[in-house]
Amino acid sequence: MPIRLLSNEVASQIAAGEVVERPASVVKELIENSLDAGAKNISVAIEDAGKVLIEVADDGHGIPADELELATSRHATSKLFRSDDLFYIKTLGFRGEALASIGSVSQMTMTSRVESSKEAARIKIEGGITGKIEKVGAPVGTVVRVEHLFYNVPARLKFLKTDVTERRAIDSLVTRYALAYPNVRFKVTDGKQVTLQTAGDGDRRAILAALYGVDVAKQMLEVMTDEESFKLSGFISPTSLTRSNRREITFFINGRWVQDSALNAALLQAYHTLLMVGRYPLTTLFLEISPEDVDVNVHPTKAEVRFRSQDKIFSFVQRSVRKALLAYTPVPTVSPQLWGSRYVPTSEPREVGIDWSIGHDEALTTDDRPQTDESHQRSAVSGQESLNTNVPLLRLIGQIGATYIVAEGPDGLYLIDQHAAHERVLFEKLMAQRENKNIPSQSLLSPEVITFPPQSAKILTEQLSALNHFGFEVEEFGTNTFQVRAMPVLFSGGDPASALKSLVEDFEEDESPLQTEIEAKIAGRVCKRLAVKAGQVLTTEEQRSLLNDLEACQNPRTCPHGRPTMIHLSVDMLEKQFGRKGAR
Repeated sequence: MPIRLLSNEVASQIAAGEVVERPASVVKELIENSLDAGAKNISVAIEDAGKVLIEVADDGHGIPADELELATSRHATSKLFRSDDLFYIKTLGFRGEALASIGSVSQMTMTSRVESSKEAARIKIEGGITGKIEKVGAPVGTVVRVEHLFYNVPARLKFLKTDVTERRAIDSLVTRYALAYPNVRFKVTDGKQVTLQTAGDGDRRAILAALYGVDVAKQMLEVMTDEESFKLSGFISPTSLTRSNRREITFFINGRWVQDSALNAALLQAYHTLLMVGRYPLTTLFLEISPEDVDVNVHPTKAEVRFRSQDKIFSFVQRSVRKALLAYTPVPTVSPQLWGSRYVPTSEPREVGIDWSIGHDEALTTDDRPQTDESHQRSAVSGQESLNTNVPLLRLIGQIGATYIVAEGPDGLYLIDQHAAHERVLFEKLMAQRENKNIPSQSLLSPEVITFPPQSAKILTEQLSALNHFGFEVEEFGTNTFQVRAMPVLFSGGDPASALKSLVEDFEEDESPLQTEIEAKIAGRVCKRLAVKAGQVLTTEEQRSLLNDLEACQNPRTCPHGRPTMIHLSVDMLEKQFGRKGAR
């Protein structure tokens, strides 16, 4: 085929594909333009997850009428003059591609007015075709209205994810910039609902409270380190406050949100040995370095950067975070109950946060069961028993490390993870009650009010009806805030806030399986959060009750998430380990 030049329309759409990947990309480019314009108030309005409408309005210095058409052209910018400026970039934007790329794949209207002008100018761009400039009345600043994104490239439209996912991406993006620029007032409106609003008073901890709730904001640890030409500030979570994914790890470099694997590695290295495997901190950190020490001209989205001295920055971030953790984290103490002491029963009832008596009003304990010839016969066929998914009758021995229960069966020794076992017990009881359409609910004496980040609030809103089917009574109670009025009797004594947070923190980017297995997933997540924890000392009766419950389960060998609940050490294996029996 002969070589020929691409048309301007095709070239613009190809360039737009690098800059405008999804609605959140449009919001990002427009917010960065507003910040570069010195805006103190930025308002973002979306409809239909940004596919129908995205409107970003600011009170920045605006664009003169005679430059408005040029501003929408490719490679037109006021932030660079010569090639050397690429190595000393202080603004968020500099490529001059954003407005042209957005206009080539949407119907875009831009209205702007500078302070020296008595009237504003408006220009419309549809599919890359620029219209005439009109004179209109408007306040100082700029309003960019993007309608019907990807209307002329339907293939791109098909690749967008669900509306919930696209809204979540927009909320997450604006949340990050609200934290990075606390002196700017942000407002996000989804249809008629305000999902985010900040005061713009410079208080980052107040923004954290608005986004994550007061309890989380109080726990966050402040980082403030200044060494040579590097400065790191922001907030990190204590080791007791974690997430199951890295989505809440945020880095800004010189006011620019970046996604850098080296910075993430430095952060996680600072938490090394302090967090469980698979848990990640919640952090928002702002790194300030000399512009010539970082290259932001790596990718059209400007989300990737290169450092001149990566090792120095890695070490600086790791040391700064570790220092803050050690400064705020108290030295752990060991409970004396775990060492050299035995549980002494008292006449007073002991609360452990769960109701162990459910389903065992008439059950006999292990010690109460009569010993029959059948039990001896089961000992003789221990090899066959191990192939069964059920577990044999177990005799309680005790608890190790406040985490594992030791029990003896007819075919050897059993080490049982009390958290995984209790997860399985709660899950099967809850699902059995659901099948019988009889999940007893208990009203809370004082309703629990919980605030979520905007993206998490949307997830929970989508699942409220399913959650209420399980005996919870949860209702919206303001912007991104929910009120728990009742919860299942099965979880009496549990923490309602933990139950709700468990539903949103483990969700991945695409939750398509959620629609087909939503109830089982909700039950599994709630049971995981409300089950007895590792490190919790249980009384003898509580241990025995847990064993009885586990024996009655249909699938006692694993928790609802597939993790094993027990390890079986057969008599044959023990004899081999002690040299009583040779290898066969």
